Amino acid sequence: MTAYKSLEKQFKKLSNYEHLAAICGWDQAAMMPDGGNDARAHAMSELAVLCHETLTAPEMGQWITEAEANIASLSEEQQISLKEMKRVWQQATVLPSGLVEAKSIAGSKCEHEWRTQRKENDWDNFAVNLKEVVKLAREEAAIRAEQTGLSRYNAMLDLYEPGMTTEKLDVIFGDLKSWLPELTQQIIEKQSTVAVEDPAGPFPTEQQAELGKKLMEILGFDFNHGRLDVSMHPFCGGVPQDVRITTRYNEDDFTQAIMGVVHETGHARYEQGLPPSLHGFPAGEARSMGIHESQSLFFEMQLARSPEFVQHIAEFAKDTFGRETDNAFEIANINALYKRVQPGYIRVDADEVTYPAHVILRYEIERDLIEGVIEVDDIPGIWNQKMQEYLGISTEGNFTDGCMQDIHWTDGSFGYFPSYTLGAMYAAQFMAAMRKTVDVDTCLKRLDIAPISEWLKENVWSKGSTLSTDELVTQATGEPLNAEYFKQHLMARYLDN
Repeated sequence: MTAYKSLEKQFKKLSNYEHLAAICGWDQAAMMPDGGNDARAHAMSELAVLCHETLTAPEMGQWITEAEANIASLSEEQQISLKEMKRVWQQATVLPSGLVEAKSIAGSKCEHEWRTQRKENDWDNFAVNLKEVVKLAREEAAIRAEQTGLSRYNAMLDLYEPGMTTEKLDVIFGDLKSWLPELTQQIIEKQSTVAVEDPAGPFPTEQQAELGKKLMEILGFDFNHGRLDVSMHPFCGGVPQDVRITTRYNEDDFTQAIMGVVHETGHARYEQGLPPSLHGFPAGEARSMGIHESQSLFFEMQLARSPEFVQHIAEFAKDTFGRETDNAFEIANINALYKRVQPGYIRVDADEVTYPAHVILRYEIERDLIEGVIEVDDIPGIWNQKMQEYLGISTEGNFTDGCMQDIHWTDGSFGYFPSYTLGAMYAAQFMAAMRKTVDVDTCLKRLDIAPISEWLKENVWSKGSTLSTDELVTQATGEPLNAEYFKQHLMARYLDN
């Protein structure tokens, strides 16, 4: 067996372990009884160590060296695959197994207790667990920084957004902060004269799920290779052949859950559209979290919140909930609901105009936290200060709707948050490029998603990680990331219409 074939076999084994880990994580969030958490945490930490040891086995380095020495014998796809295998291997080899295990246990404990602590507004006890997570994350960041020559936060950011740095982000987000507050105020003033009626509940969970699944089918979700469930925090997990998405329901308001389902469906379509020939290999995975978020936000913001698609949501909702004579379900009102701009506490419920402010706030805090500029105890005060500065809202003493609302930091996912706004920018840029060859509005009016899916499959999904982020975006749109498309999208949707 050649060195390259040995690598393929090892990565296939790793992929199988990661499949099991993903399903265990989904079950922990969606199905597992609370009493099972301690046992699950240890089982998942053991599995995390097994994955790590599989990826960092002593022979892996030798196989990579031998495969590189014989690279001329490999196909172009295999050469690309080898490059990604090496990148993933290098990222893993720097971490000792003990740190991997400690991170897994601390993350499981912090996330599990957060579920109760958040409800009880219990920052003090949450902070105890978070301090351990941050301590371990800083250890990881220091190790990765030494290996890569990057700053500590950039070394963590590189795990989610290869090639992105704080230097680039500070320019991108600095530009956003220069025009977003004024645009937000202009939109709010314009909308102040528009009457919007919130549909009155209750909206039974079963009917919301029925509506969500109908939209998933229209948007091309493959139910033979995936399913929809419920969790406290919506997410998409699993593997391309077995994608699990979740949402959360509020029987007083169906609009958020429906868009949550559409958002996660975008993630799922990306997963289901990744190149089958590279399943189980790093080159066959999503390019970056920013590109992943671009797909969920493309489905939610670019497609589902467009007036052409909203008219179908309004009609389906009217039928599902039996509200044929309810004025709140008229197309114009539902469209106004989904375009309403209103600063709020909760990131996942935010409109697309104020959403970037939530991301910038978290980015600035986690950057300084990992770099050691601030400590965990400083988070509530800084959070409140930035919420007031960016959104005009105070979170003093309100940890539930403030610094305890997200799940990401509980498991040490520092460097992830910028992906959300980068994704929104990529989504707007993809849409601008798609419109050059696809009549998107007519497709949405007819609920014919096929041409849209084909464009995404050809230009994004099928590429996996065979290209860098800049290469992928440039091939698809003709240029690397250009945030101007996002600005123009917001102005056209909220000021021109």
